[in-house]
Amino acid sequence: MFLTFYILATAFPLYVKDSLHGNEQQMGLAITIYVIGGVLLRLFSGQWVDRFGKKKMAVIGMIVFLAACLAYFGAKGILLFLIVRFVHGMSYAVASTATSTAASAMIPDSRQGEGMGYFSMFMSIAMVIGPALGLFLWKDKNVNVLLLGVAVIAALSLLFTLLIKLPRREGAVDSSSVAETEAAGPETSGVPVSTGKKRLGLSQFIEPKAVPISLVGFILAFSYSSLSGFMSSFTAEIHQTKVTSYFFVVFAVMIVAFRPVIGKIFDRYKEHYLYYPGIVLFAVGMVVMSQAHSAAMVLISGVVMGIGYGALLPCFQALALKLSPAHRRGSANGTFFLLFDLGYGLGSYFMGMIASYSDYRVMYLVAGLIPLLSVAVYYILHHRHAAKHAVPGQGAKAV
Repeated sequence: MFLTFYILATAFPLYVKDSLHGNEQQMGLAITIYVIGGVLLRLFSGQWVDRFGKKKMAVIGMIVFLAACLAYFGAKGILLFLIVRFVHGMSYAVASTATSTAASAMIPDSRQGEGMGYFSMFMSIAMVIGPALGLFLWKDKNVNVLLLGVAVIAALSLLFTLLIKLPRREGAVDSSSVAETEAAGPETSGVPVSTGKKRLGLSQFIEPKAVPISLVGFILAFSYSSLSGFMSSFTAEIHQTKVTSYFFVVFAVMIVAFRPVIGKIFDRYKEHYLYYPGIVLFAVGMVVMSQAHSAAMVLISGVVMGIGYGALLPCFQALALKLSPAHRRGSANGTFFLLFDLGYGLGSYFMGMIASYSDYRVMYLVAGLIPLLSVAVYYILHHRHAAKHAVPGQGAKAV
């Protein structure tokens, strides 16, 4: 699923320009409209996953995801194309929330950090393969070849989703058990039950306990958007165009190489041991990028940022799940991805605006300073709060 996202994120702006004769604004809309569709459905996807089940929503999301890939074949005009992109983004929100929640359900609680680390590692691999594969499929400017390729990948995604077997762990709480408990009455133990009529509120769509760490993720995504959106333009500006693909390879290799260690650190120690070094490394890598004049400096920045980003993303996602009630994991995932996607979308716009008024060096310098703002957000909203509520005697695992 993530592979499809990165293939189209790279190839579709070129398709809009070359085949649909769109302008630069419409090229940007090919990405923005997808993110908007995803952000809107994130508000509901977590609740749907909790209510109707992880696998059911994953299958529904993947079916619509595949249907959208096939619908591109008939979307010849720019307006119809953008409508399909919007629906595609909506299906992506549902499918990604459901599949990440399903992955969490398969992992023992004591190894959530390690397990979610491996899950997000494959997102990183897709980030490297996707852009290169997108450019390869578009090299002859034949949209049918491009769409056939993504349709096959989307079909495989649906097939693998159908093959998922979710374990029914002892003590686990799912949507059916919540429904049964509510039907049985307030005296039933094990699941929080409201005795009154539920009112529709923001908490129905957003998991409040996942919001603080998701806001930190929002800031990271805001900064990260400068890499995926403007890296090729920056390397062209410094006359190092050949290093662009190698940068993302190095970036992903660092994520994969350190992933086993990072997951175990999260499971055995406080998350602060990952966050503070990770955010500093990511920020330093951005600053190094802003001063790069050679391919070597670009690759060094990729190494440093890859280690930092590889520590942060699985840490944030695992924390969003860990801090939320078991029967609200879908909502927790939806909350995290909602703010992460929003940060990515807004970041792409504002980073482009900074580059247009100055240059890419200034943009990457700003992108390096922005993550440091998250330190204050993390400390105030999570670290300090967690320290106040720590249980004495838990040892290294105490927060």
